[in-house]
Amino acid sequence: MNLIKSFIYKLKAFDLVVVVFYIFLIILNLVFHNEVTNWLLWDMVNLLIIVLAITISFFEFKHDNRFWRIMHYWYIAPIILLTFKELYYLVEPIRQHDYDWLFIRIDRWMFGGDPAAYLLKYSFPLLTEILQIVYSMFYLLPIILGLAFLRDKRYLELDYAVFSIIYGFYLSYLGYFALPGIGPRFTLHHFSFLNQKLPGLWLTPYLRDFIDAGESIPAGTANPAALVQRDVFPSGHTMITLIIMYLSVKLKSRSRYFFIPIGTLLIFATLYLWYHYVIDLIAGLAFMIFSIWTGRYIFNWWQRQLGKEEFNYDQYKKPNK
Repeated sequence: MNLIKSFIYKLKAFDLVVVVFYIFLIILNLVFHNEVTNWLLWDMVNLLIIVLAITISFFEFKHDNRFWRIMHYWYIAPIILLTFKELYYLVEPIRQHDYDWLFIRIDRWMFGGDPAAYLLKYSFPLLTEILQIVYSMFYLLPIILGLAFLRDKRYLELDYAVFSIIYGFYLSYLGYFALPGIGPRFTLHHFSFLNQKLPGLWLTPYLRDFIDAGESIPAGTANPAALVQRDVFPSGHTMITLIIMYLSVKLKSRSRYFFIPIGTLLIFATLYLWYHYVIDLIAGLAFMIFSIWTGRYIFNWWQRQLGKEEFNYDQYKKPNK
């Protein structure tokens, strides 16, 4: 027992989130093994990731050098993508029903119509091109924020930011289980005619194909709506982008001058490009507020268990000299 504790108490707060969420996925696969394809293989992967998180934490603690410190942060990036892909094999077979009808009804109740269709009247290729490029940058934003803190050797802020982002990702993933959906490009528009109805200039079709492939709908798929990932509610793009914008401003990172305009465009792009309903964006904001509010307490609770410095927003209220 003491040996287990000695390993656990070398985990950072973001490692703890990884371990807890992957234990959740292991249990989910076991409970729904009759519905989930290759559930045993996924549980082996989940267990390996838990071991990886604990091992990297142990080696950073033991050696305390730049290599293991950087490895400790960078292992998170591929894990987020891998978790997203595992959800593809979990959400649809477990939940089985989509709720786009509900999202459409709420949007129409709020706006008297479909906002994405309204925006189509004002679309033009240059704007579409810019927004598609910005939308495609989504997974780069957490890396840019992390590098900004790492460059300035602000390690407490970096630990807190990495924790906040991965905690936010995993909360959004839980939302996919609650209310699965596929988005307006399938329900309100004809997916096959997207490049004709909402054309860009040069990169737009290639970026769309890249994003579609990541959501398990490679080019030429006969029935894309049946295969696409159920990932619209809440809008993870909105939620995580808001978390990054908030942290960059609150923690007074110079990167905020990049994130504020890019993040604003990215959130608008989720609606303009037909990836999300407005209610998805509203849910993304609500999830972001809940994530930041609860995450600070969880992070500081774990810092106390480790006997490390807690995170305090008040220190950032002081004016810059």
